[in-house]
Amino acid sequence: MTVDTPYASIRRADEAERQAVLDVLTEAFMNDPLVRWLYPETGPRGPLQAHYYRHLLTHPTAEAYLAGDSQAAAIWLTLPADHTPDEEPGGGERLRALGEALAPRHPNGERHLYLPCMGVVTGRQGAGLGSAMLRHRLERADADRLPAYLEASSPRSRALYRRHGFEDLGEPVRVAGSPPLWPMWRHPHPN
Repeated sequence: MTVDTPYASIRRADEAERQAVLDVLTEAFMNDPLVRWLYPETGPRGPLQAHYYRHLLTHPTAEAYLAGDSQAAAIWLTLPADHTPDEEPGGGERLRALGEALAPRHPNGERHLYLPCMGVVTGRQGAGLGSAMLRHRLERADADRLPAYLEASSPRSRALYRRHGFEDLGEPVRVAGSPPLWPMWRHPHPN
């Protein structure tokens, strides 16, 4: 299903568009401070990122979306109560350490929507694509009375998520010199 917004056309990515989702997310996060910390060597950074995003797409509840002319992408997971995302195999020591530090912060007492990644390609960031993608999926979450969780990887993304109703869930998480990650929670909004 494709939804047109004032900013972009948003569609759920099908199997044939999975590579486009990987490409958008890899490009969008190539110079993100957290991704640079996770994968400090520039040569393997892109393939390692794509491997991580590909793993997310194998989750049984994964929903991938594309916006615009494949200029923004997001992967959402619906997690049951008492469940956190599976650790990505072969993710490296830093990714494992970060996952371990975040695991106790990830709410697991109720079913919720989890946004592990959403990105907009360079040159289109700040143009409203991220907001349009958030509104698109959060409207359905609100209708389903489903809370949402994510970790913001930058002050800019944290501000975006706050504008869409997310609140900080405790202090930021840091691991061995990593940039901060802000766990955030959003209660469903009444229709």
